[in-house]
Amino acid sequence: MAETFTLYKLIILYMLNKVDFPLTTSQISEFILDEGYTTYFKLQEALSELSESGLIRKEATHNRTLYHLTEGGAETIHFFSRNLPPAIKKDIDEYLKEKQFDLKEEASVKADYYTTRTNEYEVRCRIEENGSNLIDLKLTVPTEQEAEAIANRWNAKSQEIYTLLLTKLL
Repeated sequence: MAETFTLYKLIILYMLNKVDFPLTTSQISEFILDEGYTTYFKLQEALSELSESGLIRKEATHNRTLYHLTEGGAETIHFFSRNLPPAIKKDIDEYLKEKQFDLKEEASVKADYYTTRTNEYEVRCRIEENGSNLIDLKLTVPTEQEAEAIANRWNAKSQEIYTLLLTKLL
């Protein structure tokens, strides 16, 4: 049982090591659950233990969590990747190759909101690329419902809004 649980952790570390951007919980879940490696609850437990041990770093917003590989996690997968069966590595590599553009795009679009000192809500919408912000937009709205709506719609509309801004400003 412990050996199987270690395998789940190695799968997660291997996935994060193979990309140059963070992965969301749903992206990791899609691969692991669709391949039938484990259950949702065991996956959550593995993610939690990896985070607590400092092998991955969580970046949480109101609607999703991104996972980054830490230096310790990179060292761990370097030393223990031989314990990951070649067939699983092949499955991961194929999944990441097939979906890399979509995975990267989803991870680069971020939105979150928080309460200001004046009891309004500030929504921060970003598009990141290679560690830099292409756009970092802050909007202040009076209600949490409006802030949540903007944050939720940013994922679907970010490219359109970014293009519109560039067109209007250039």
